[in-house]
Amino acid sequence: VGFFFAEHPYSHLIDTVKDGTIKFFNPQKLNDPRYDKLPLSIRVMLEATIRNCDGVYTKEEDVQNILDWQQQQNKAEVPFSPARVLLQDFTGIPAMVDLAAMRDAVAKHGVDPSLVNPKCPTDLIVDHSLQIDFSKCAIQNAPNPGGGDGAHHSQGPSRSTPSRPPSKGGSHCGGQRGSCSKSACSDPPASPGRPPASVQQIENTPLLCPFHLKPVSETETALKNQEMELIRNKERLQFFKWCSKAFKNVNVVPPDVGAVHQVNLEYLSRVVQLSDGFIYPDSVVGTDSHTTMINGLGILGWGVGGIESEAVMLGQPVSLTLPQVVGCKLVGSINPLTTSIDIVLGITKHLRQAGIAGKFVEFFGPGVSQLSAPDRTTIANMCPEYNATVSFFPVDQVTLKHFKKTNFTQEKLELLESYMKAVKLFRSYEDPSEDPEYSEVIEINLSSMVPYVSGPKRPQDRVAVGDMKEDFQSCLDEKVGFKGFHISKEKQEIRVPFLHCGQEYQLAHGSVVIAAVISCTNNCNPSVMLTAGLLAKKAVEAGLVVKPYIRTSLAPGSGMVTHYLSTSGVLPYFNQLGFEVIGYGCATCVGNTAPLPEAVVDAIKQGDLVACGVLSGNRHFEGRLCDCVRANYLASPPLVVAYAIAGTVGIDFEKEPLGVTSEGKEVFLRDIWPSREEVQQTEEDTVISSIFKELRGRMKKGNTFWSNIECSDSVVFPWDPKSTYIRSPSFFSRLSKELPQPQSIENAHALLFLGDKVTTDHISPAGSIARVSAAAKYLLSKRLTPREFNSYGARRGNDAVMTRGTFASIKLCNRFMGKPGPKTLHIPSGQTMDVFEAAERYQRDGIPLIILAGKDYGSGNSRDWVAKGPYLMGVRAVIAESFEKLHKNQLVGMGIMPLQFLPGQNADSLELNGKERFTISLPDTLSPRQQLSVQTSQGNSFAVTALFDSDMEVLFFRHGGLLRYVARTLKFSIVT
Repeated sequence: VGFFFAEHPYSHLIDTVKDGTIKFFNPQKLNDPRYDKLPLSIRVMLEATIRNCDGVYTKEEDVQNILDWQQQQNKAEVPFSPARVLLQDFTGIPAMVDLAAMRDAVAKHGVDPSLVNPKCPTDLIVDHSLQIDFSKCAIQNAPNPGGGDGAHHSQGPSRSTPSRPPSKGGSHCGGQRGSCSKSACSDPPASPGRPPASVQQIENTPLLCPFHLKPVSETETALKNQEMELIRNKERLQFFKWCSKAFKNVNVVPPDVGAVHQVNLEYLSRVVQLSDGFIYPDSVVGTDSHTTMINGLGILGWGVGGIESEAVMLGQPVSLTLPQVVGCKLVGSINPLTTSIDIVLGITKHLRQAGIAGKFVEFFGPGVSQLSAPDRTTIANMCPEYNATVSFFPVDQVTLKHFKKTNFTQEKLELLESYMKAVKLFRSYEDPSEDPEYSEVIEINLSSMVPYVSGPKRPQDRVAVGDMKEDFQSCLDEKVGFKGFHISKEKQEIRVPFLHCGQEYQLAHGSVVIAAVISCTNNCNPSVMLTAGLLAKKAVEAGLVVKPYIRTSLAPGSGMVTHYLSTSGVLPYFNQLGFEVIGYGCATCVGNTAPLPEAVVDAIKQGDLVACGVLSGNRHFEGRLCDCVRANYLASPPLVVAYAIAGTVGIDFEKEPLGVTSEGKEVFLRDIWPSREEVQQTEEDTVISSIFKELRGRMKKGNTFWSNIECSDSVVFPWDPKSTYIRSPSFFSRLSKELPQPQSIENAHALLFLGDKVTTDHISPAGSIARVSAAAKYLLSKRLTPREFNSYGARRGNDAVMTRGTFASIKLCNRFMGKPGPKTLHIPSGQTMDVFEAAERYQRDGIPLIILAGKDYGSGNSRDWVAKGPYLMGVRAVIAESFEKLHKNQLVGMGIMPLQFLPGQNADSLELNGKERFTISLPDTLSPRQQLSVQTSQGNSFAVTALFDSDMEVLFFRHGGLLRYVARTLKFSIVT
């Protein structure tokens, strides 16, 4: 805001609130009737453009284009300067490493490196490094054979003869989940009409050790995982600590505080910002795919790539085509048994079918008022799954009520309300006269929502819970594809016995082996977590248990989730069923699941079983949770608990019991499902106000390990040549002062020949580093043991590891190869080799590379290494049928051309086998969406469209990527 306002082109719009002490730009003073018709999300963009209008990056023409949104939508390219940037550590560390490298680059040219700082306030949350090293079981009364019938059930010991494993010296747990060998922990017989002793103990103790029933301050498992996280990632944490001291405008939130989207919701969100005496709407861009959650609070925000976030940090606005805004009108009443997750998945399906890729979605209609603020943030979180940019809920009384319970002062609430009403960013959903005009309107009836799960391979494939058993059977029958596994009929009945902790169990197709309530999507919403907790409570009281071989875990988004689960009295019941808090941060969802018991893995492989994972996240691409778990379902937290108890996904909850008590009584899901009123009452009594106070306490307290980390006070980072975590990348090598002319791509080979739906997981894995991978070979050469490899995500500050990890997914389907895996064909020699080794060989020979692909190339999470990796491999262009928009932007940001086949054409229709050599001629002057000619060594040619959406993107590409553009345009001279 720091302008000389006499010179500001819109200084006449400045108004005041709070007795004239706080200023703001008031778009209503434009006296333009078009403003009242704008969607509220577009009004936020308009205010930011007015406030930041400097005549250079943001011009008066941009203001007029946004004001004329009805005519300019999907046409005009406009800038947007968010109020802040949000980084999570996996994608944040390469951004900060690049800034540190940029300091080196300018220092070499005699420029003060301390000039390189983020201009936009930046928050970096260290949360994605958590792995599940420790996972223990909690106390249960007896083994549970699981519900349902038929071939898909996981069978345990007979109910009539429940047996306990023999004691082994009194030091270890036995075969049952949490059954302690100490005789003092054994339950005495329950009296008629009284719950078992373990339930009585739980009721009398708010938080106990689940192994020996001794009071503890925090779960032992979580503490051990946190300790391992800090030790394993010490180098990275030292770098983060240096960043917090060396860079201005950078706030680092240390580990063990919470997941990035949780901290953003609970601590960083402000709705309005105050700076230099001006008030304006809060807005954010972030490198985490869950950044969009913030739109549920009326704060405009979306995910960007790491290189785009770096540009914003350095003062560049985000450039985007003025979006179309789809109005999503919610009507009808919510079914009491429907959770917000059911509503999320229902809306996701409706909007995905509507074809709204790249558009804004804005909610309106009387049904919106029925959704709490946590409900809205949960819905907003899923917008990347239907390819919308944002799902925006304008501020209303429900939003204000939420912030009143989150320790906003009354004075701040009054200021917020006064300002939002003054600029017409506050609305009443019951008043249709306030409805703006939208590009189109989609109406969704909330009363039509029923419980669903999503899977077994993609988040958009929804299955009604009532149809789950039948649908899984059809998945076994169908050919291998987006849903099918093609298991022959004679093999569908197979059951494989195995021993676990001295007891025999059986696995079958559909057996649940992973059940995880994790830190994505749901944990921001207390109602669904409390529903799961109350369900666990009722299940324990009914005598139900979870089999001990199932990998159960509870990884809350922040400590506040543990706090309200404990305060409400349900956490011990989670523990009782094995859902013990393992730590805070992303774990199962990003592939950091602890290994399954060897006996389970062996049984799955022996029977070639389609084993299942059930998780309450929003990502579950095949093989992501665990290589041997082929079917993975997204479900609400209470359904995760229910399927864990059942032990199988092949169950009809309406007709079949979850289990049978030791007295022989059948217990159905409906018997233990808590009512909506019960959940809401628990939430009101124990959750809303205290959870935010608890997080603020964690923020202030920090942790001793972080406080004791030592780091350099130098202006430039002291790179350690021996480090395998942090390396200075080569993006700024040979940086010229003058802008080079576009260089044609001549006689390129195809590094990969890919099909449809290549995800960012395929391109740049985030999970563990396979022992036989190119990255593993590099780390072994540095004398690291496999136990010290850590994950790809944790090593994103090391370009040598990440380049070798590019296209290292075991699920990569390369048409040059006969089976999935990280291999490709080195065309000149005809040899099969690792993708990295082939790329390295091509580079040694001076041969440029391209990639051929099908539809939806680059779908999935936002990760800048999906562009940086191919760039360092020597890839100059990707030719595909279609691209995920965000990934397309990332390719442009690294100077890689995204080229699209013309409509109706693809590699097959053009009879390409991928082994040709390709020449792509570039004109001296490139323009957005220009058609280019591709010549092949076979004498054929075809046209492609260069997917540059704006002149700014063409400029980024000409500079060789966004980083070089930013470096050249900083306020210092670079000598060649």
